[in-house]
Amino acid sequence: MPRIPLGRAALAGLGTLAVVAAAVQPVSAAPRADRAEGPVAHAFSSASAEYGVPRDLLIALGYSETHLDGHHGLPSQAGGYGVMHLVSNPDQHTLELASRLTGDTARELRTDTAANIRGGAAVLRSYADHAGLSKAERRDTDSWYPLLARYGGATDPGTARLYADTVYTFLAKGVTARAEGGEKLTLPAREVAPERGSLAAAAQSPDYPSALWVPANAANYAVGRTAAISKVVIHVTEGSYAGTISWFQNPSAQVSAHYVVRSSDGQITQMVREKDTAWHARSGNASGIGIEHEGYIDNPSWFTDAMYRSSAALTASICARYGIPKDRAHIVGHSEVPGNDHTDPGPNWNWTYYMQLVGGSTGGGEVQLSFPSYDTLRSGSTGAQVSAAQSLLNAAGFDAGTVDGSFGTKTTSAVTAFQKARGLGADGVVGARTWTALLSAGSTPALSQGSTGAAVQRLQRALTAALGRTITADGDFGSGTQQAVRDYQTSRSLGVDGQVGPATWGALQAGR
Repeated sequence: MPRIPLGRAALAGLGTLAVVAAAVQPVSAAPRADRAEGPVAHAFSSASAEYGVPRDLLIALGYSETHLDGHHGLPSQAGGYGVMHLVSNPDQHTLELASRLTGDTARELRTDTAANIRGGAAVLRSYADHAGLSKAERRDTDSWYPLLARYGGATDPGTARLYADTVYTFLAKGVTARAEGGEKLTLPAREVAPERGSLAAAAQSPDYPSALWVPANAANYAVGRTAAISKVVIHVTEGSYAGTISWFQNPSAQVSAHYVVRSSDGQITQMVREKDTAWHARSGNASGIGIEHEGYIDNPSWFTDAMYRSSAALTASICARYGIPKDRAHIVGHSEVPGNDHTDPGPNWNWTYYMQLVGGSTGGGEVQLSFPSYDTLRSGSTGAQVSAAQSLLNAAGFDAGTVDGSFGTKTTSAVTAFQKARGLGADGVVGARTWTALLSAGSTPALSQGSTGAAVQRLQRALTAALGRTITADGDFGSGTQQAVRDYQTSRSLGVDGQVGPATWGALQAGR
């Protein structure tokens, strides 16, 4: 394929290459100023010289993968490590290949940034040698396009192109980034004319015309749905855009999402049809549409304005098509879905701005109070159950502050005051007894089989917390609720009649 130079002015019309590179926030202290080239910049220079890989290409690749953040040796969702995202998973083994090529141990490659950069360069050079690139061709940055596509690990040509295009976009636009220790690296903009060869572009989305379509592996989602679509679930990939797309195409992943959004320009790729069930949020899979956002929850540099705007437009479209209320009860984070142990999108995600862009309520909407089980909450906890506890505390007259799903000092103080008022251990932790007292707080009408309404829902939630098993909170006092009442009365040495009178209410509201 002939080369077409891609200068900065030409990028606007290139679709997959139209991005604006965002500067990475400092990881720690101020930039080093005691040497002309900091340790990370030196590592790139050294690796480039040793393995004959263009330095700028290495930096653009590292920035594309991780924003030059090694994440303290912790793996990405796809099992990738370090600045250069050396991967060790059942189907991709660039970490092990780097170890064989450099002689560095896997641990060194995971945790030492210089070794990791050297390992990435070694892997790329091995690909170049296998492809038969001459010395002159290796000096030509544009010759590395198919090798970068291979480095990304994708087997689908469209996905491989997405990966390589992202790297060349950063080469074309330039990058200003902060690496470890606050070291500043600048990659000047340059014209690029990548040799794409036979790599094909992705098709268009069947559900959202603005998106590309790259299907996930059939082993990673279920055809059809068992519930109506009623929520949008916001995720963060803990990895790169193209890497996540490739991972969802891997049958061993056993995870997927309906959409993935790129950080730099907000490009969207659909991977699972909306009519089908992606595996992204456990209890929220059947009724939710999952949207993954490129980045890491502990690094706010990934959450660009382009990403927020693009994702918000997608969410607004989904809500309009399925009649989903545009509020925080129906547009939720992964951490807010019951039964999940994830923390994304995390504290750096700007919910207020995002909901404004969606065109919905930035408040909580109707706060979710019913859950299959109630987790123990303490200072530092986040999510929908924290919002539920804050709402209940405020309703009971104990000021927990804004219902924001973040268990801070004000929430701790409110919990402690509530516990003291109810004669519970005042430790500021919301466990089973405190949950029981919170959920049952309010009026105490006599209830029995056949009763309905909000008081029955309060009873059912409180019994769920007290008994440690799910009592469906549907507001209908049926035989299942009656049996739960009997079990509670028996376990608390109350009169066992299956009806809820003053004694049973009193025990519940005391957190027994």
